[in-house]
Amino acid sequence: MRHRKSGKKLGRNTSHRKAMLRNMVTSLFDCEKITTTDVRAKELRKVAEKLITMAKRGDLHSRRQVLSYVRDKKIVSKLFDRLAPRYADRPGGYTRIIKVGLRAGDNASLSIIELVEEEFTAKPKKKAPAKAEAPAPVEEAPVEEAAEEAPAEEAAAEEAPAEEKEEKAEEK
Repeated sequence: MRHRKSGKKLGRNTSHRKAMLRNMVTSLFDCEKITTTDVRAKELRKVAEKLITMAKRGDLHSRRQVLSYVRDKKIVSKLFDRLAPRYADRPGGYTRIIKVGLRAGDNASLSIIELVEEEFTAKPKKKAPAKAEAPAPVEEAPVEEAAEEAPAEEAAAEEAPAEEKEEKAEEK
């Protein structure tokens, strides 16, 4: 069973899979666009996004962590010096996967994975309370009156059972 096991095996053993992903992520940062199969692109996206997030921190520790994965100093310096500042304001989603079609030899579905170029614009947050604020002043007066009446009715309802209990106690 595959309970709580993340990631695809991609038909390879562990060392081959790690080496393949290292080579692919190095090529992605070098060329900023590569063509591969859909499943490989989705696995590569996980690795690339984590490495870009580490590069955004920009400290020595994160540089050494990225160097332990990428192993090419020129690519790591490009990642830290050019790519990370490009995504400084972006909270994620640094890559894009575009489905291309099918490969002629084995009919595998192909995709292009590329680094996003355009600037990030934050979407304005929706103001849900704004709708409640507009009619609220009109409705406040009836709501307050109802609120004032409700405690009086509750108090009367509470007093009545208490009086009945006292009467029953006196009868006994």
